[in-house]
Amino acid sequence: MKLIRVVVAALTVAAVANAEKRPNFLFILADDQSPFDLQMYNPESPLETPNLDRLAAEGMIFDGAYHMGSWSGAVCSPSRSMIMTGRTVWHLPNRKDKTILAPADINDFVLPAMFNKAGYATMRTCKKGNSYEPANKQFTVRHDATKRGGTAETGSEWHGNQVLKYLDERASGKDERPFFIYYGFSHPHDVRDGTVDLLRKYGAVNHKDKNQKPPTLNPERPTPEVPVNYLPEHPFHHGHKNLRDEVRVPGVWKNRDVATIRNEQGREFACSENIDIQIGKVLDKLEAMGELENTIIFYTADHGIAIGRHGLQGKQNLYQHTWRVPYIVKGPGVKKGVRATGNIYLLDTLKTLLDLGGIEISTEHTEGISFKPVLEGKQDATRDVLYGVYCGGSKPGMRSVKKGDWKLIKYDVLDGSVRETQLFNLAENPNEFLKEHHDPAVVRATGVKPKPNQVNLADNPKYAEKRKELEALLLEQMKENDDPYRLWDQPQD
Repeated sequence: MKLIRVVVAALTVAAVANAEKRPNFLFILADDQSPFDLQMYNPESPLETPNLDRLAAEGMIFDGAYHMGSWSGAVCSPSRSMIMTGRTVWHLPNRKDKTILAPADINDFVLPAMFNKAGYATMRTCKKGNSYEPANKQFTVRHDATKRGGTAETGSEWHGNQVLKYLDERASGKDERPFFIYYGFSHPHDVRDGTVDLLRKYGAVNHKDKNQKPPTLNPERPTPEVPVNYLPEHPFHHGHKNLRDEVRVPGVWKNRDVATIRNEQGREFACSENIDIQIGKVLDKLEAMGELENTIIFYTADHGIAIGRHGLQGKQNLYQHTWRVPYIVKGPGVKKGVRATGNIYLLDTLKTLLDLGGIEISTEHTEGISFKPVLEGKQDATRDVLYGVYCGGSKPGMRSVKKGDWKLIKYDVLDGSVRETQLFNLAENPNEFLKEHHDPAVVRATGVKPKPNQVNLADNPKYAEKRKELEALLLEQMKENDDPYRLWDQPQD
């Protein structure tokens, strides 16, 4: 009898210890990556990312993940600040005007502060700048540097090595605390200087001569095809004069010819595959340490990117290729090998991470919604309506709203000289084709002939009621999110 009691007691102690073991977190962030670069979102993409594919196969892919938007041409700044604070775009503490709609003590409730207080060991590596520094500096271990070169020391491998070194130090120091690692990259943001071997794989070169187009395509190692929604120019001005991303990106500048865009796509993919390789090394390290199974892994990007899509080059637009972000979660408690709609914002990340870690935070300090129920397979989405903004150029700028398959984008820029409305049914027109995509020269360039109904539907009388519905929904969202501007055809309240 005594022996049985001892065995039962030992098993009870072991069970309690196991139940109390808190998960580790590895949060991975790419810089400027469209979800449509990845095969899990676009099976036609030539980009190979076996380690991300592995995470996706063992975890959950989100088909509806978005950054809310930006009041800055440097879209990554509000985007990354939303991740750190869990606050909506107009409520960020570093908003560039006099109206700060954030609690005075917000810096005590940002991501690293919350995990530090909860007893986690926190570490960060990422690019410098364009983020929320009051949060960044609170990571216990920090190795930030902007690395956009094509070598181990100047590119993505540098960021990976910081994580590997940290894990080595953790193992040798016998640190028993759970960890939170913020694993950020400086790529594939331009300048997209890929490594020699990966550039060769994608047929691209680190093009630097502004007076010459990239070399003639090599038939043995062709560059990727242009995106299916490529255009040689956008049909109207995007509203941000002299926007760096549209006129000064090295290797592209103002060029939108097929050879330039194909080469730049190749550079983007070379940089993205290098990121995948570095992620693989960290996953292998965690597995060797026996930590992988108890680590919840998030992979996303701060926003998407155009690179020739719709005749645009940068991230200052609200088309799906740029407003959406890739989002994968894998780890204990997460449904495996499934997809979810999600309808999440990047700002929901903080609340969800804390929820998964059993850490409480008040709604006063974070406005995000935890999507833990989605990760557990209890629901498919967190919200029905999504709101987007780009206001970094001329004001009021661009606004978007999405509900179900329907999406509205409005442009009110350049002192009213550009006022446009776009309406898409994304189930029927997922690439947001415009009438310009039907041009025979564009069809020859892309190899894709859109269907007759794959156009902007805003001025089609058949969809007048749907447009009216989304116009009202957009105004509602603008008011709800404290948008300080109104568009030309909205009440000026």
